[in-house]
Amino acid sequence: MAREPKPPAQPARPTIATGGPAEIEAGGTLTIDLAAIAANYRALATRVLPTECAAVVKGDAYGCGLDQVTTSLGRAGCKTFFVAHLSEARRVRALAPEAAIYVLNGFTSGAGPAFVEAYARPVINSSVELAEWDQFIAASGWRGGAAVHVDTGMNRLGLSVDETAAVAARLQSENHGIALLMSHLACAETPAQPLNDRQIRQFREIRTLFRGIPSSLANSSGIFLDGSTHCDLVRPGAALYGVNPTPGSPNPMRPVVEVQVRVLQVRSVARGATVGYGATWTAKHASRIAVLAAGYADGFMRAAAMTEADPGRDVIVADRRCRIVGRISMDLLAVDVTELPEGAVRRGDFVALIGGNLGVDPIGTQAGTIGYEVLTNLGRRYHRVWKS
Repeated sequence: MAREPKPPAQPARPTIATGGPAEIEAGGTLTIDLAAIAANYRALATRVLPTECAAVVKGDAYGCGLDQVTTSLGRAGCKTFFVAHLSEARRVRALAPEAAIYVLNGFTSGAGPAFVEAYARPVINSSVELAEWDQFIAASGWRGGAAVHVDTGMNRLGLSVDETAAVAARLQSENHGIALLMSHLACAETPAQPLNDRQIRQFREIRTLFRGIPSSLANSSGIFLDGSTHCDLVRPGAALYGVNPTPGSPNPMRPVVEVQVRVLQVRSVARGATVGYGATWTAKHASRIAVLAAGYADGFMRAAAMTEADPGRDVIVADRRCRIVGRISMDLLAVDVTELPEGAVRRGDFVALIGGNLGVDPIGTQAGTIGYEVLTNLGRRYHRVWKS
């Protein structure tokens, strides 16, 4: 008897999780593509092989949701995470029980027991922190390890080169507690900047004093400089979330976030009338304006809108680019939809503020900032959707 042919395999549907206010109660929806984050991680990890690829998930995973992103990256193979604060380390530990977790903002006196509880490693950024860490280790006997951060030119956090060289003498002790030597590139997104070469050479020299200790230098953009930055561990952050690590060149990363907000009203504006606070935009002819339920409380900077002297930025309305006009206020922004056919946009429709060709990098540039700030400022008032 002939067998019945098997039905064709159906493509797997993405798993959907939601958070924040209900869709009907929010001004808009923020969609985070966890599959894209995982794909970005795997692409970076492949690029740096055999170097290990960590992930920076500070700032609520750059605004994308620390818990959801940590889980997704863990499934993608990430075994080392970097956070800014100990409170973030606790959340990562709950989701990644076997991972190494480094706290970039360092060790605070009295925080030792909390580091033990989270089994997190402080990044030692000064001789004072090192002394406090040593005192805690001597009193507690804990052997969880720490990273030593050497400042090679950022002039922000980190031990000086001389201080770090002195720390190298600790390696003669069996329980020296140094799990990682690291530094941070100041200008990696600008390959021709001479400071890159100076930092790379200085870090290479200090590494010779820490033989046998893993080292880390490259951030997202540093990965794309050349292999000399890869060392034993790279630690991308923004690139995971779709920010271009190679400004001026095509973005090698997949986009991650999409923001759509509700149209509250479409109104007619007479020639010569102004829109918004400060009357910074004047209609040169009879116009139609769509008022949207988003503002600077939702991450859309006040500086991004159009004035008489500044062309402002676009959003996508009915598959067409339309210009934001007038000042962005806390909860509202206005868009000129005059060129759209009558009825093409109505109350209750949704408008794309981020997504498709409207990436976080150009949005940041138009607002006088960077994609990092755009991502981390997307507020908590959106209905959130995570696709995996």
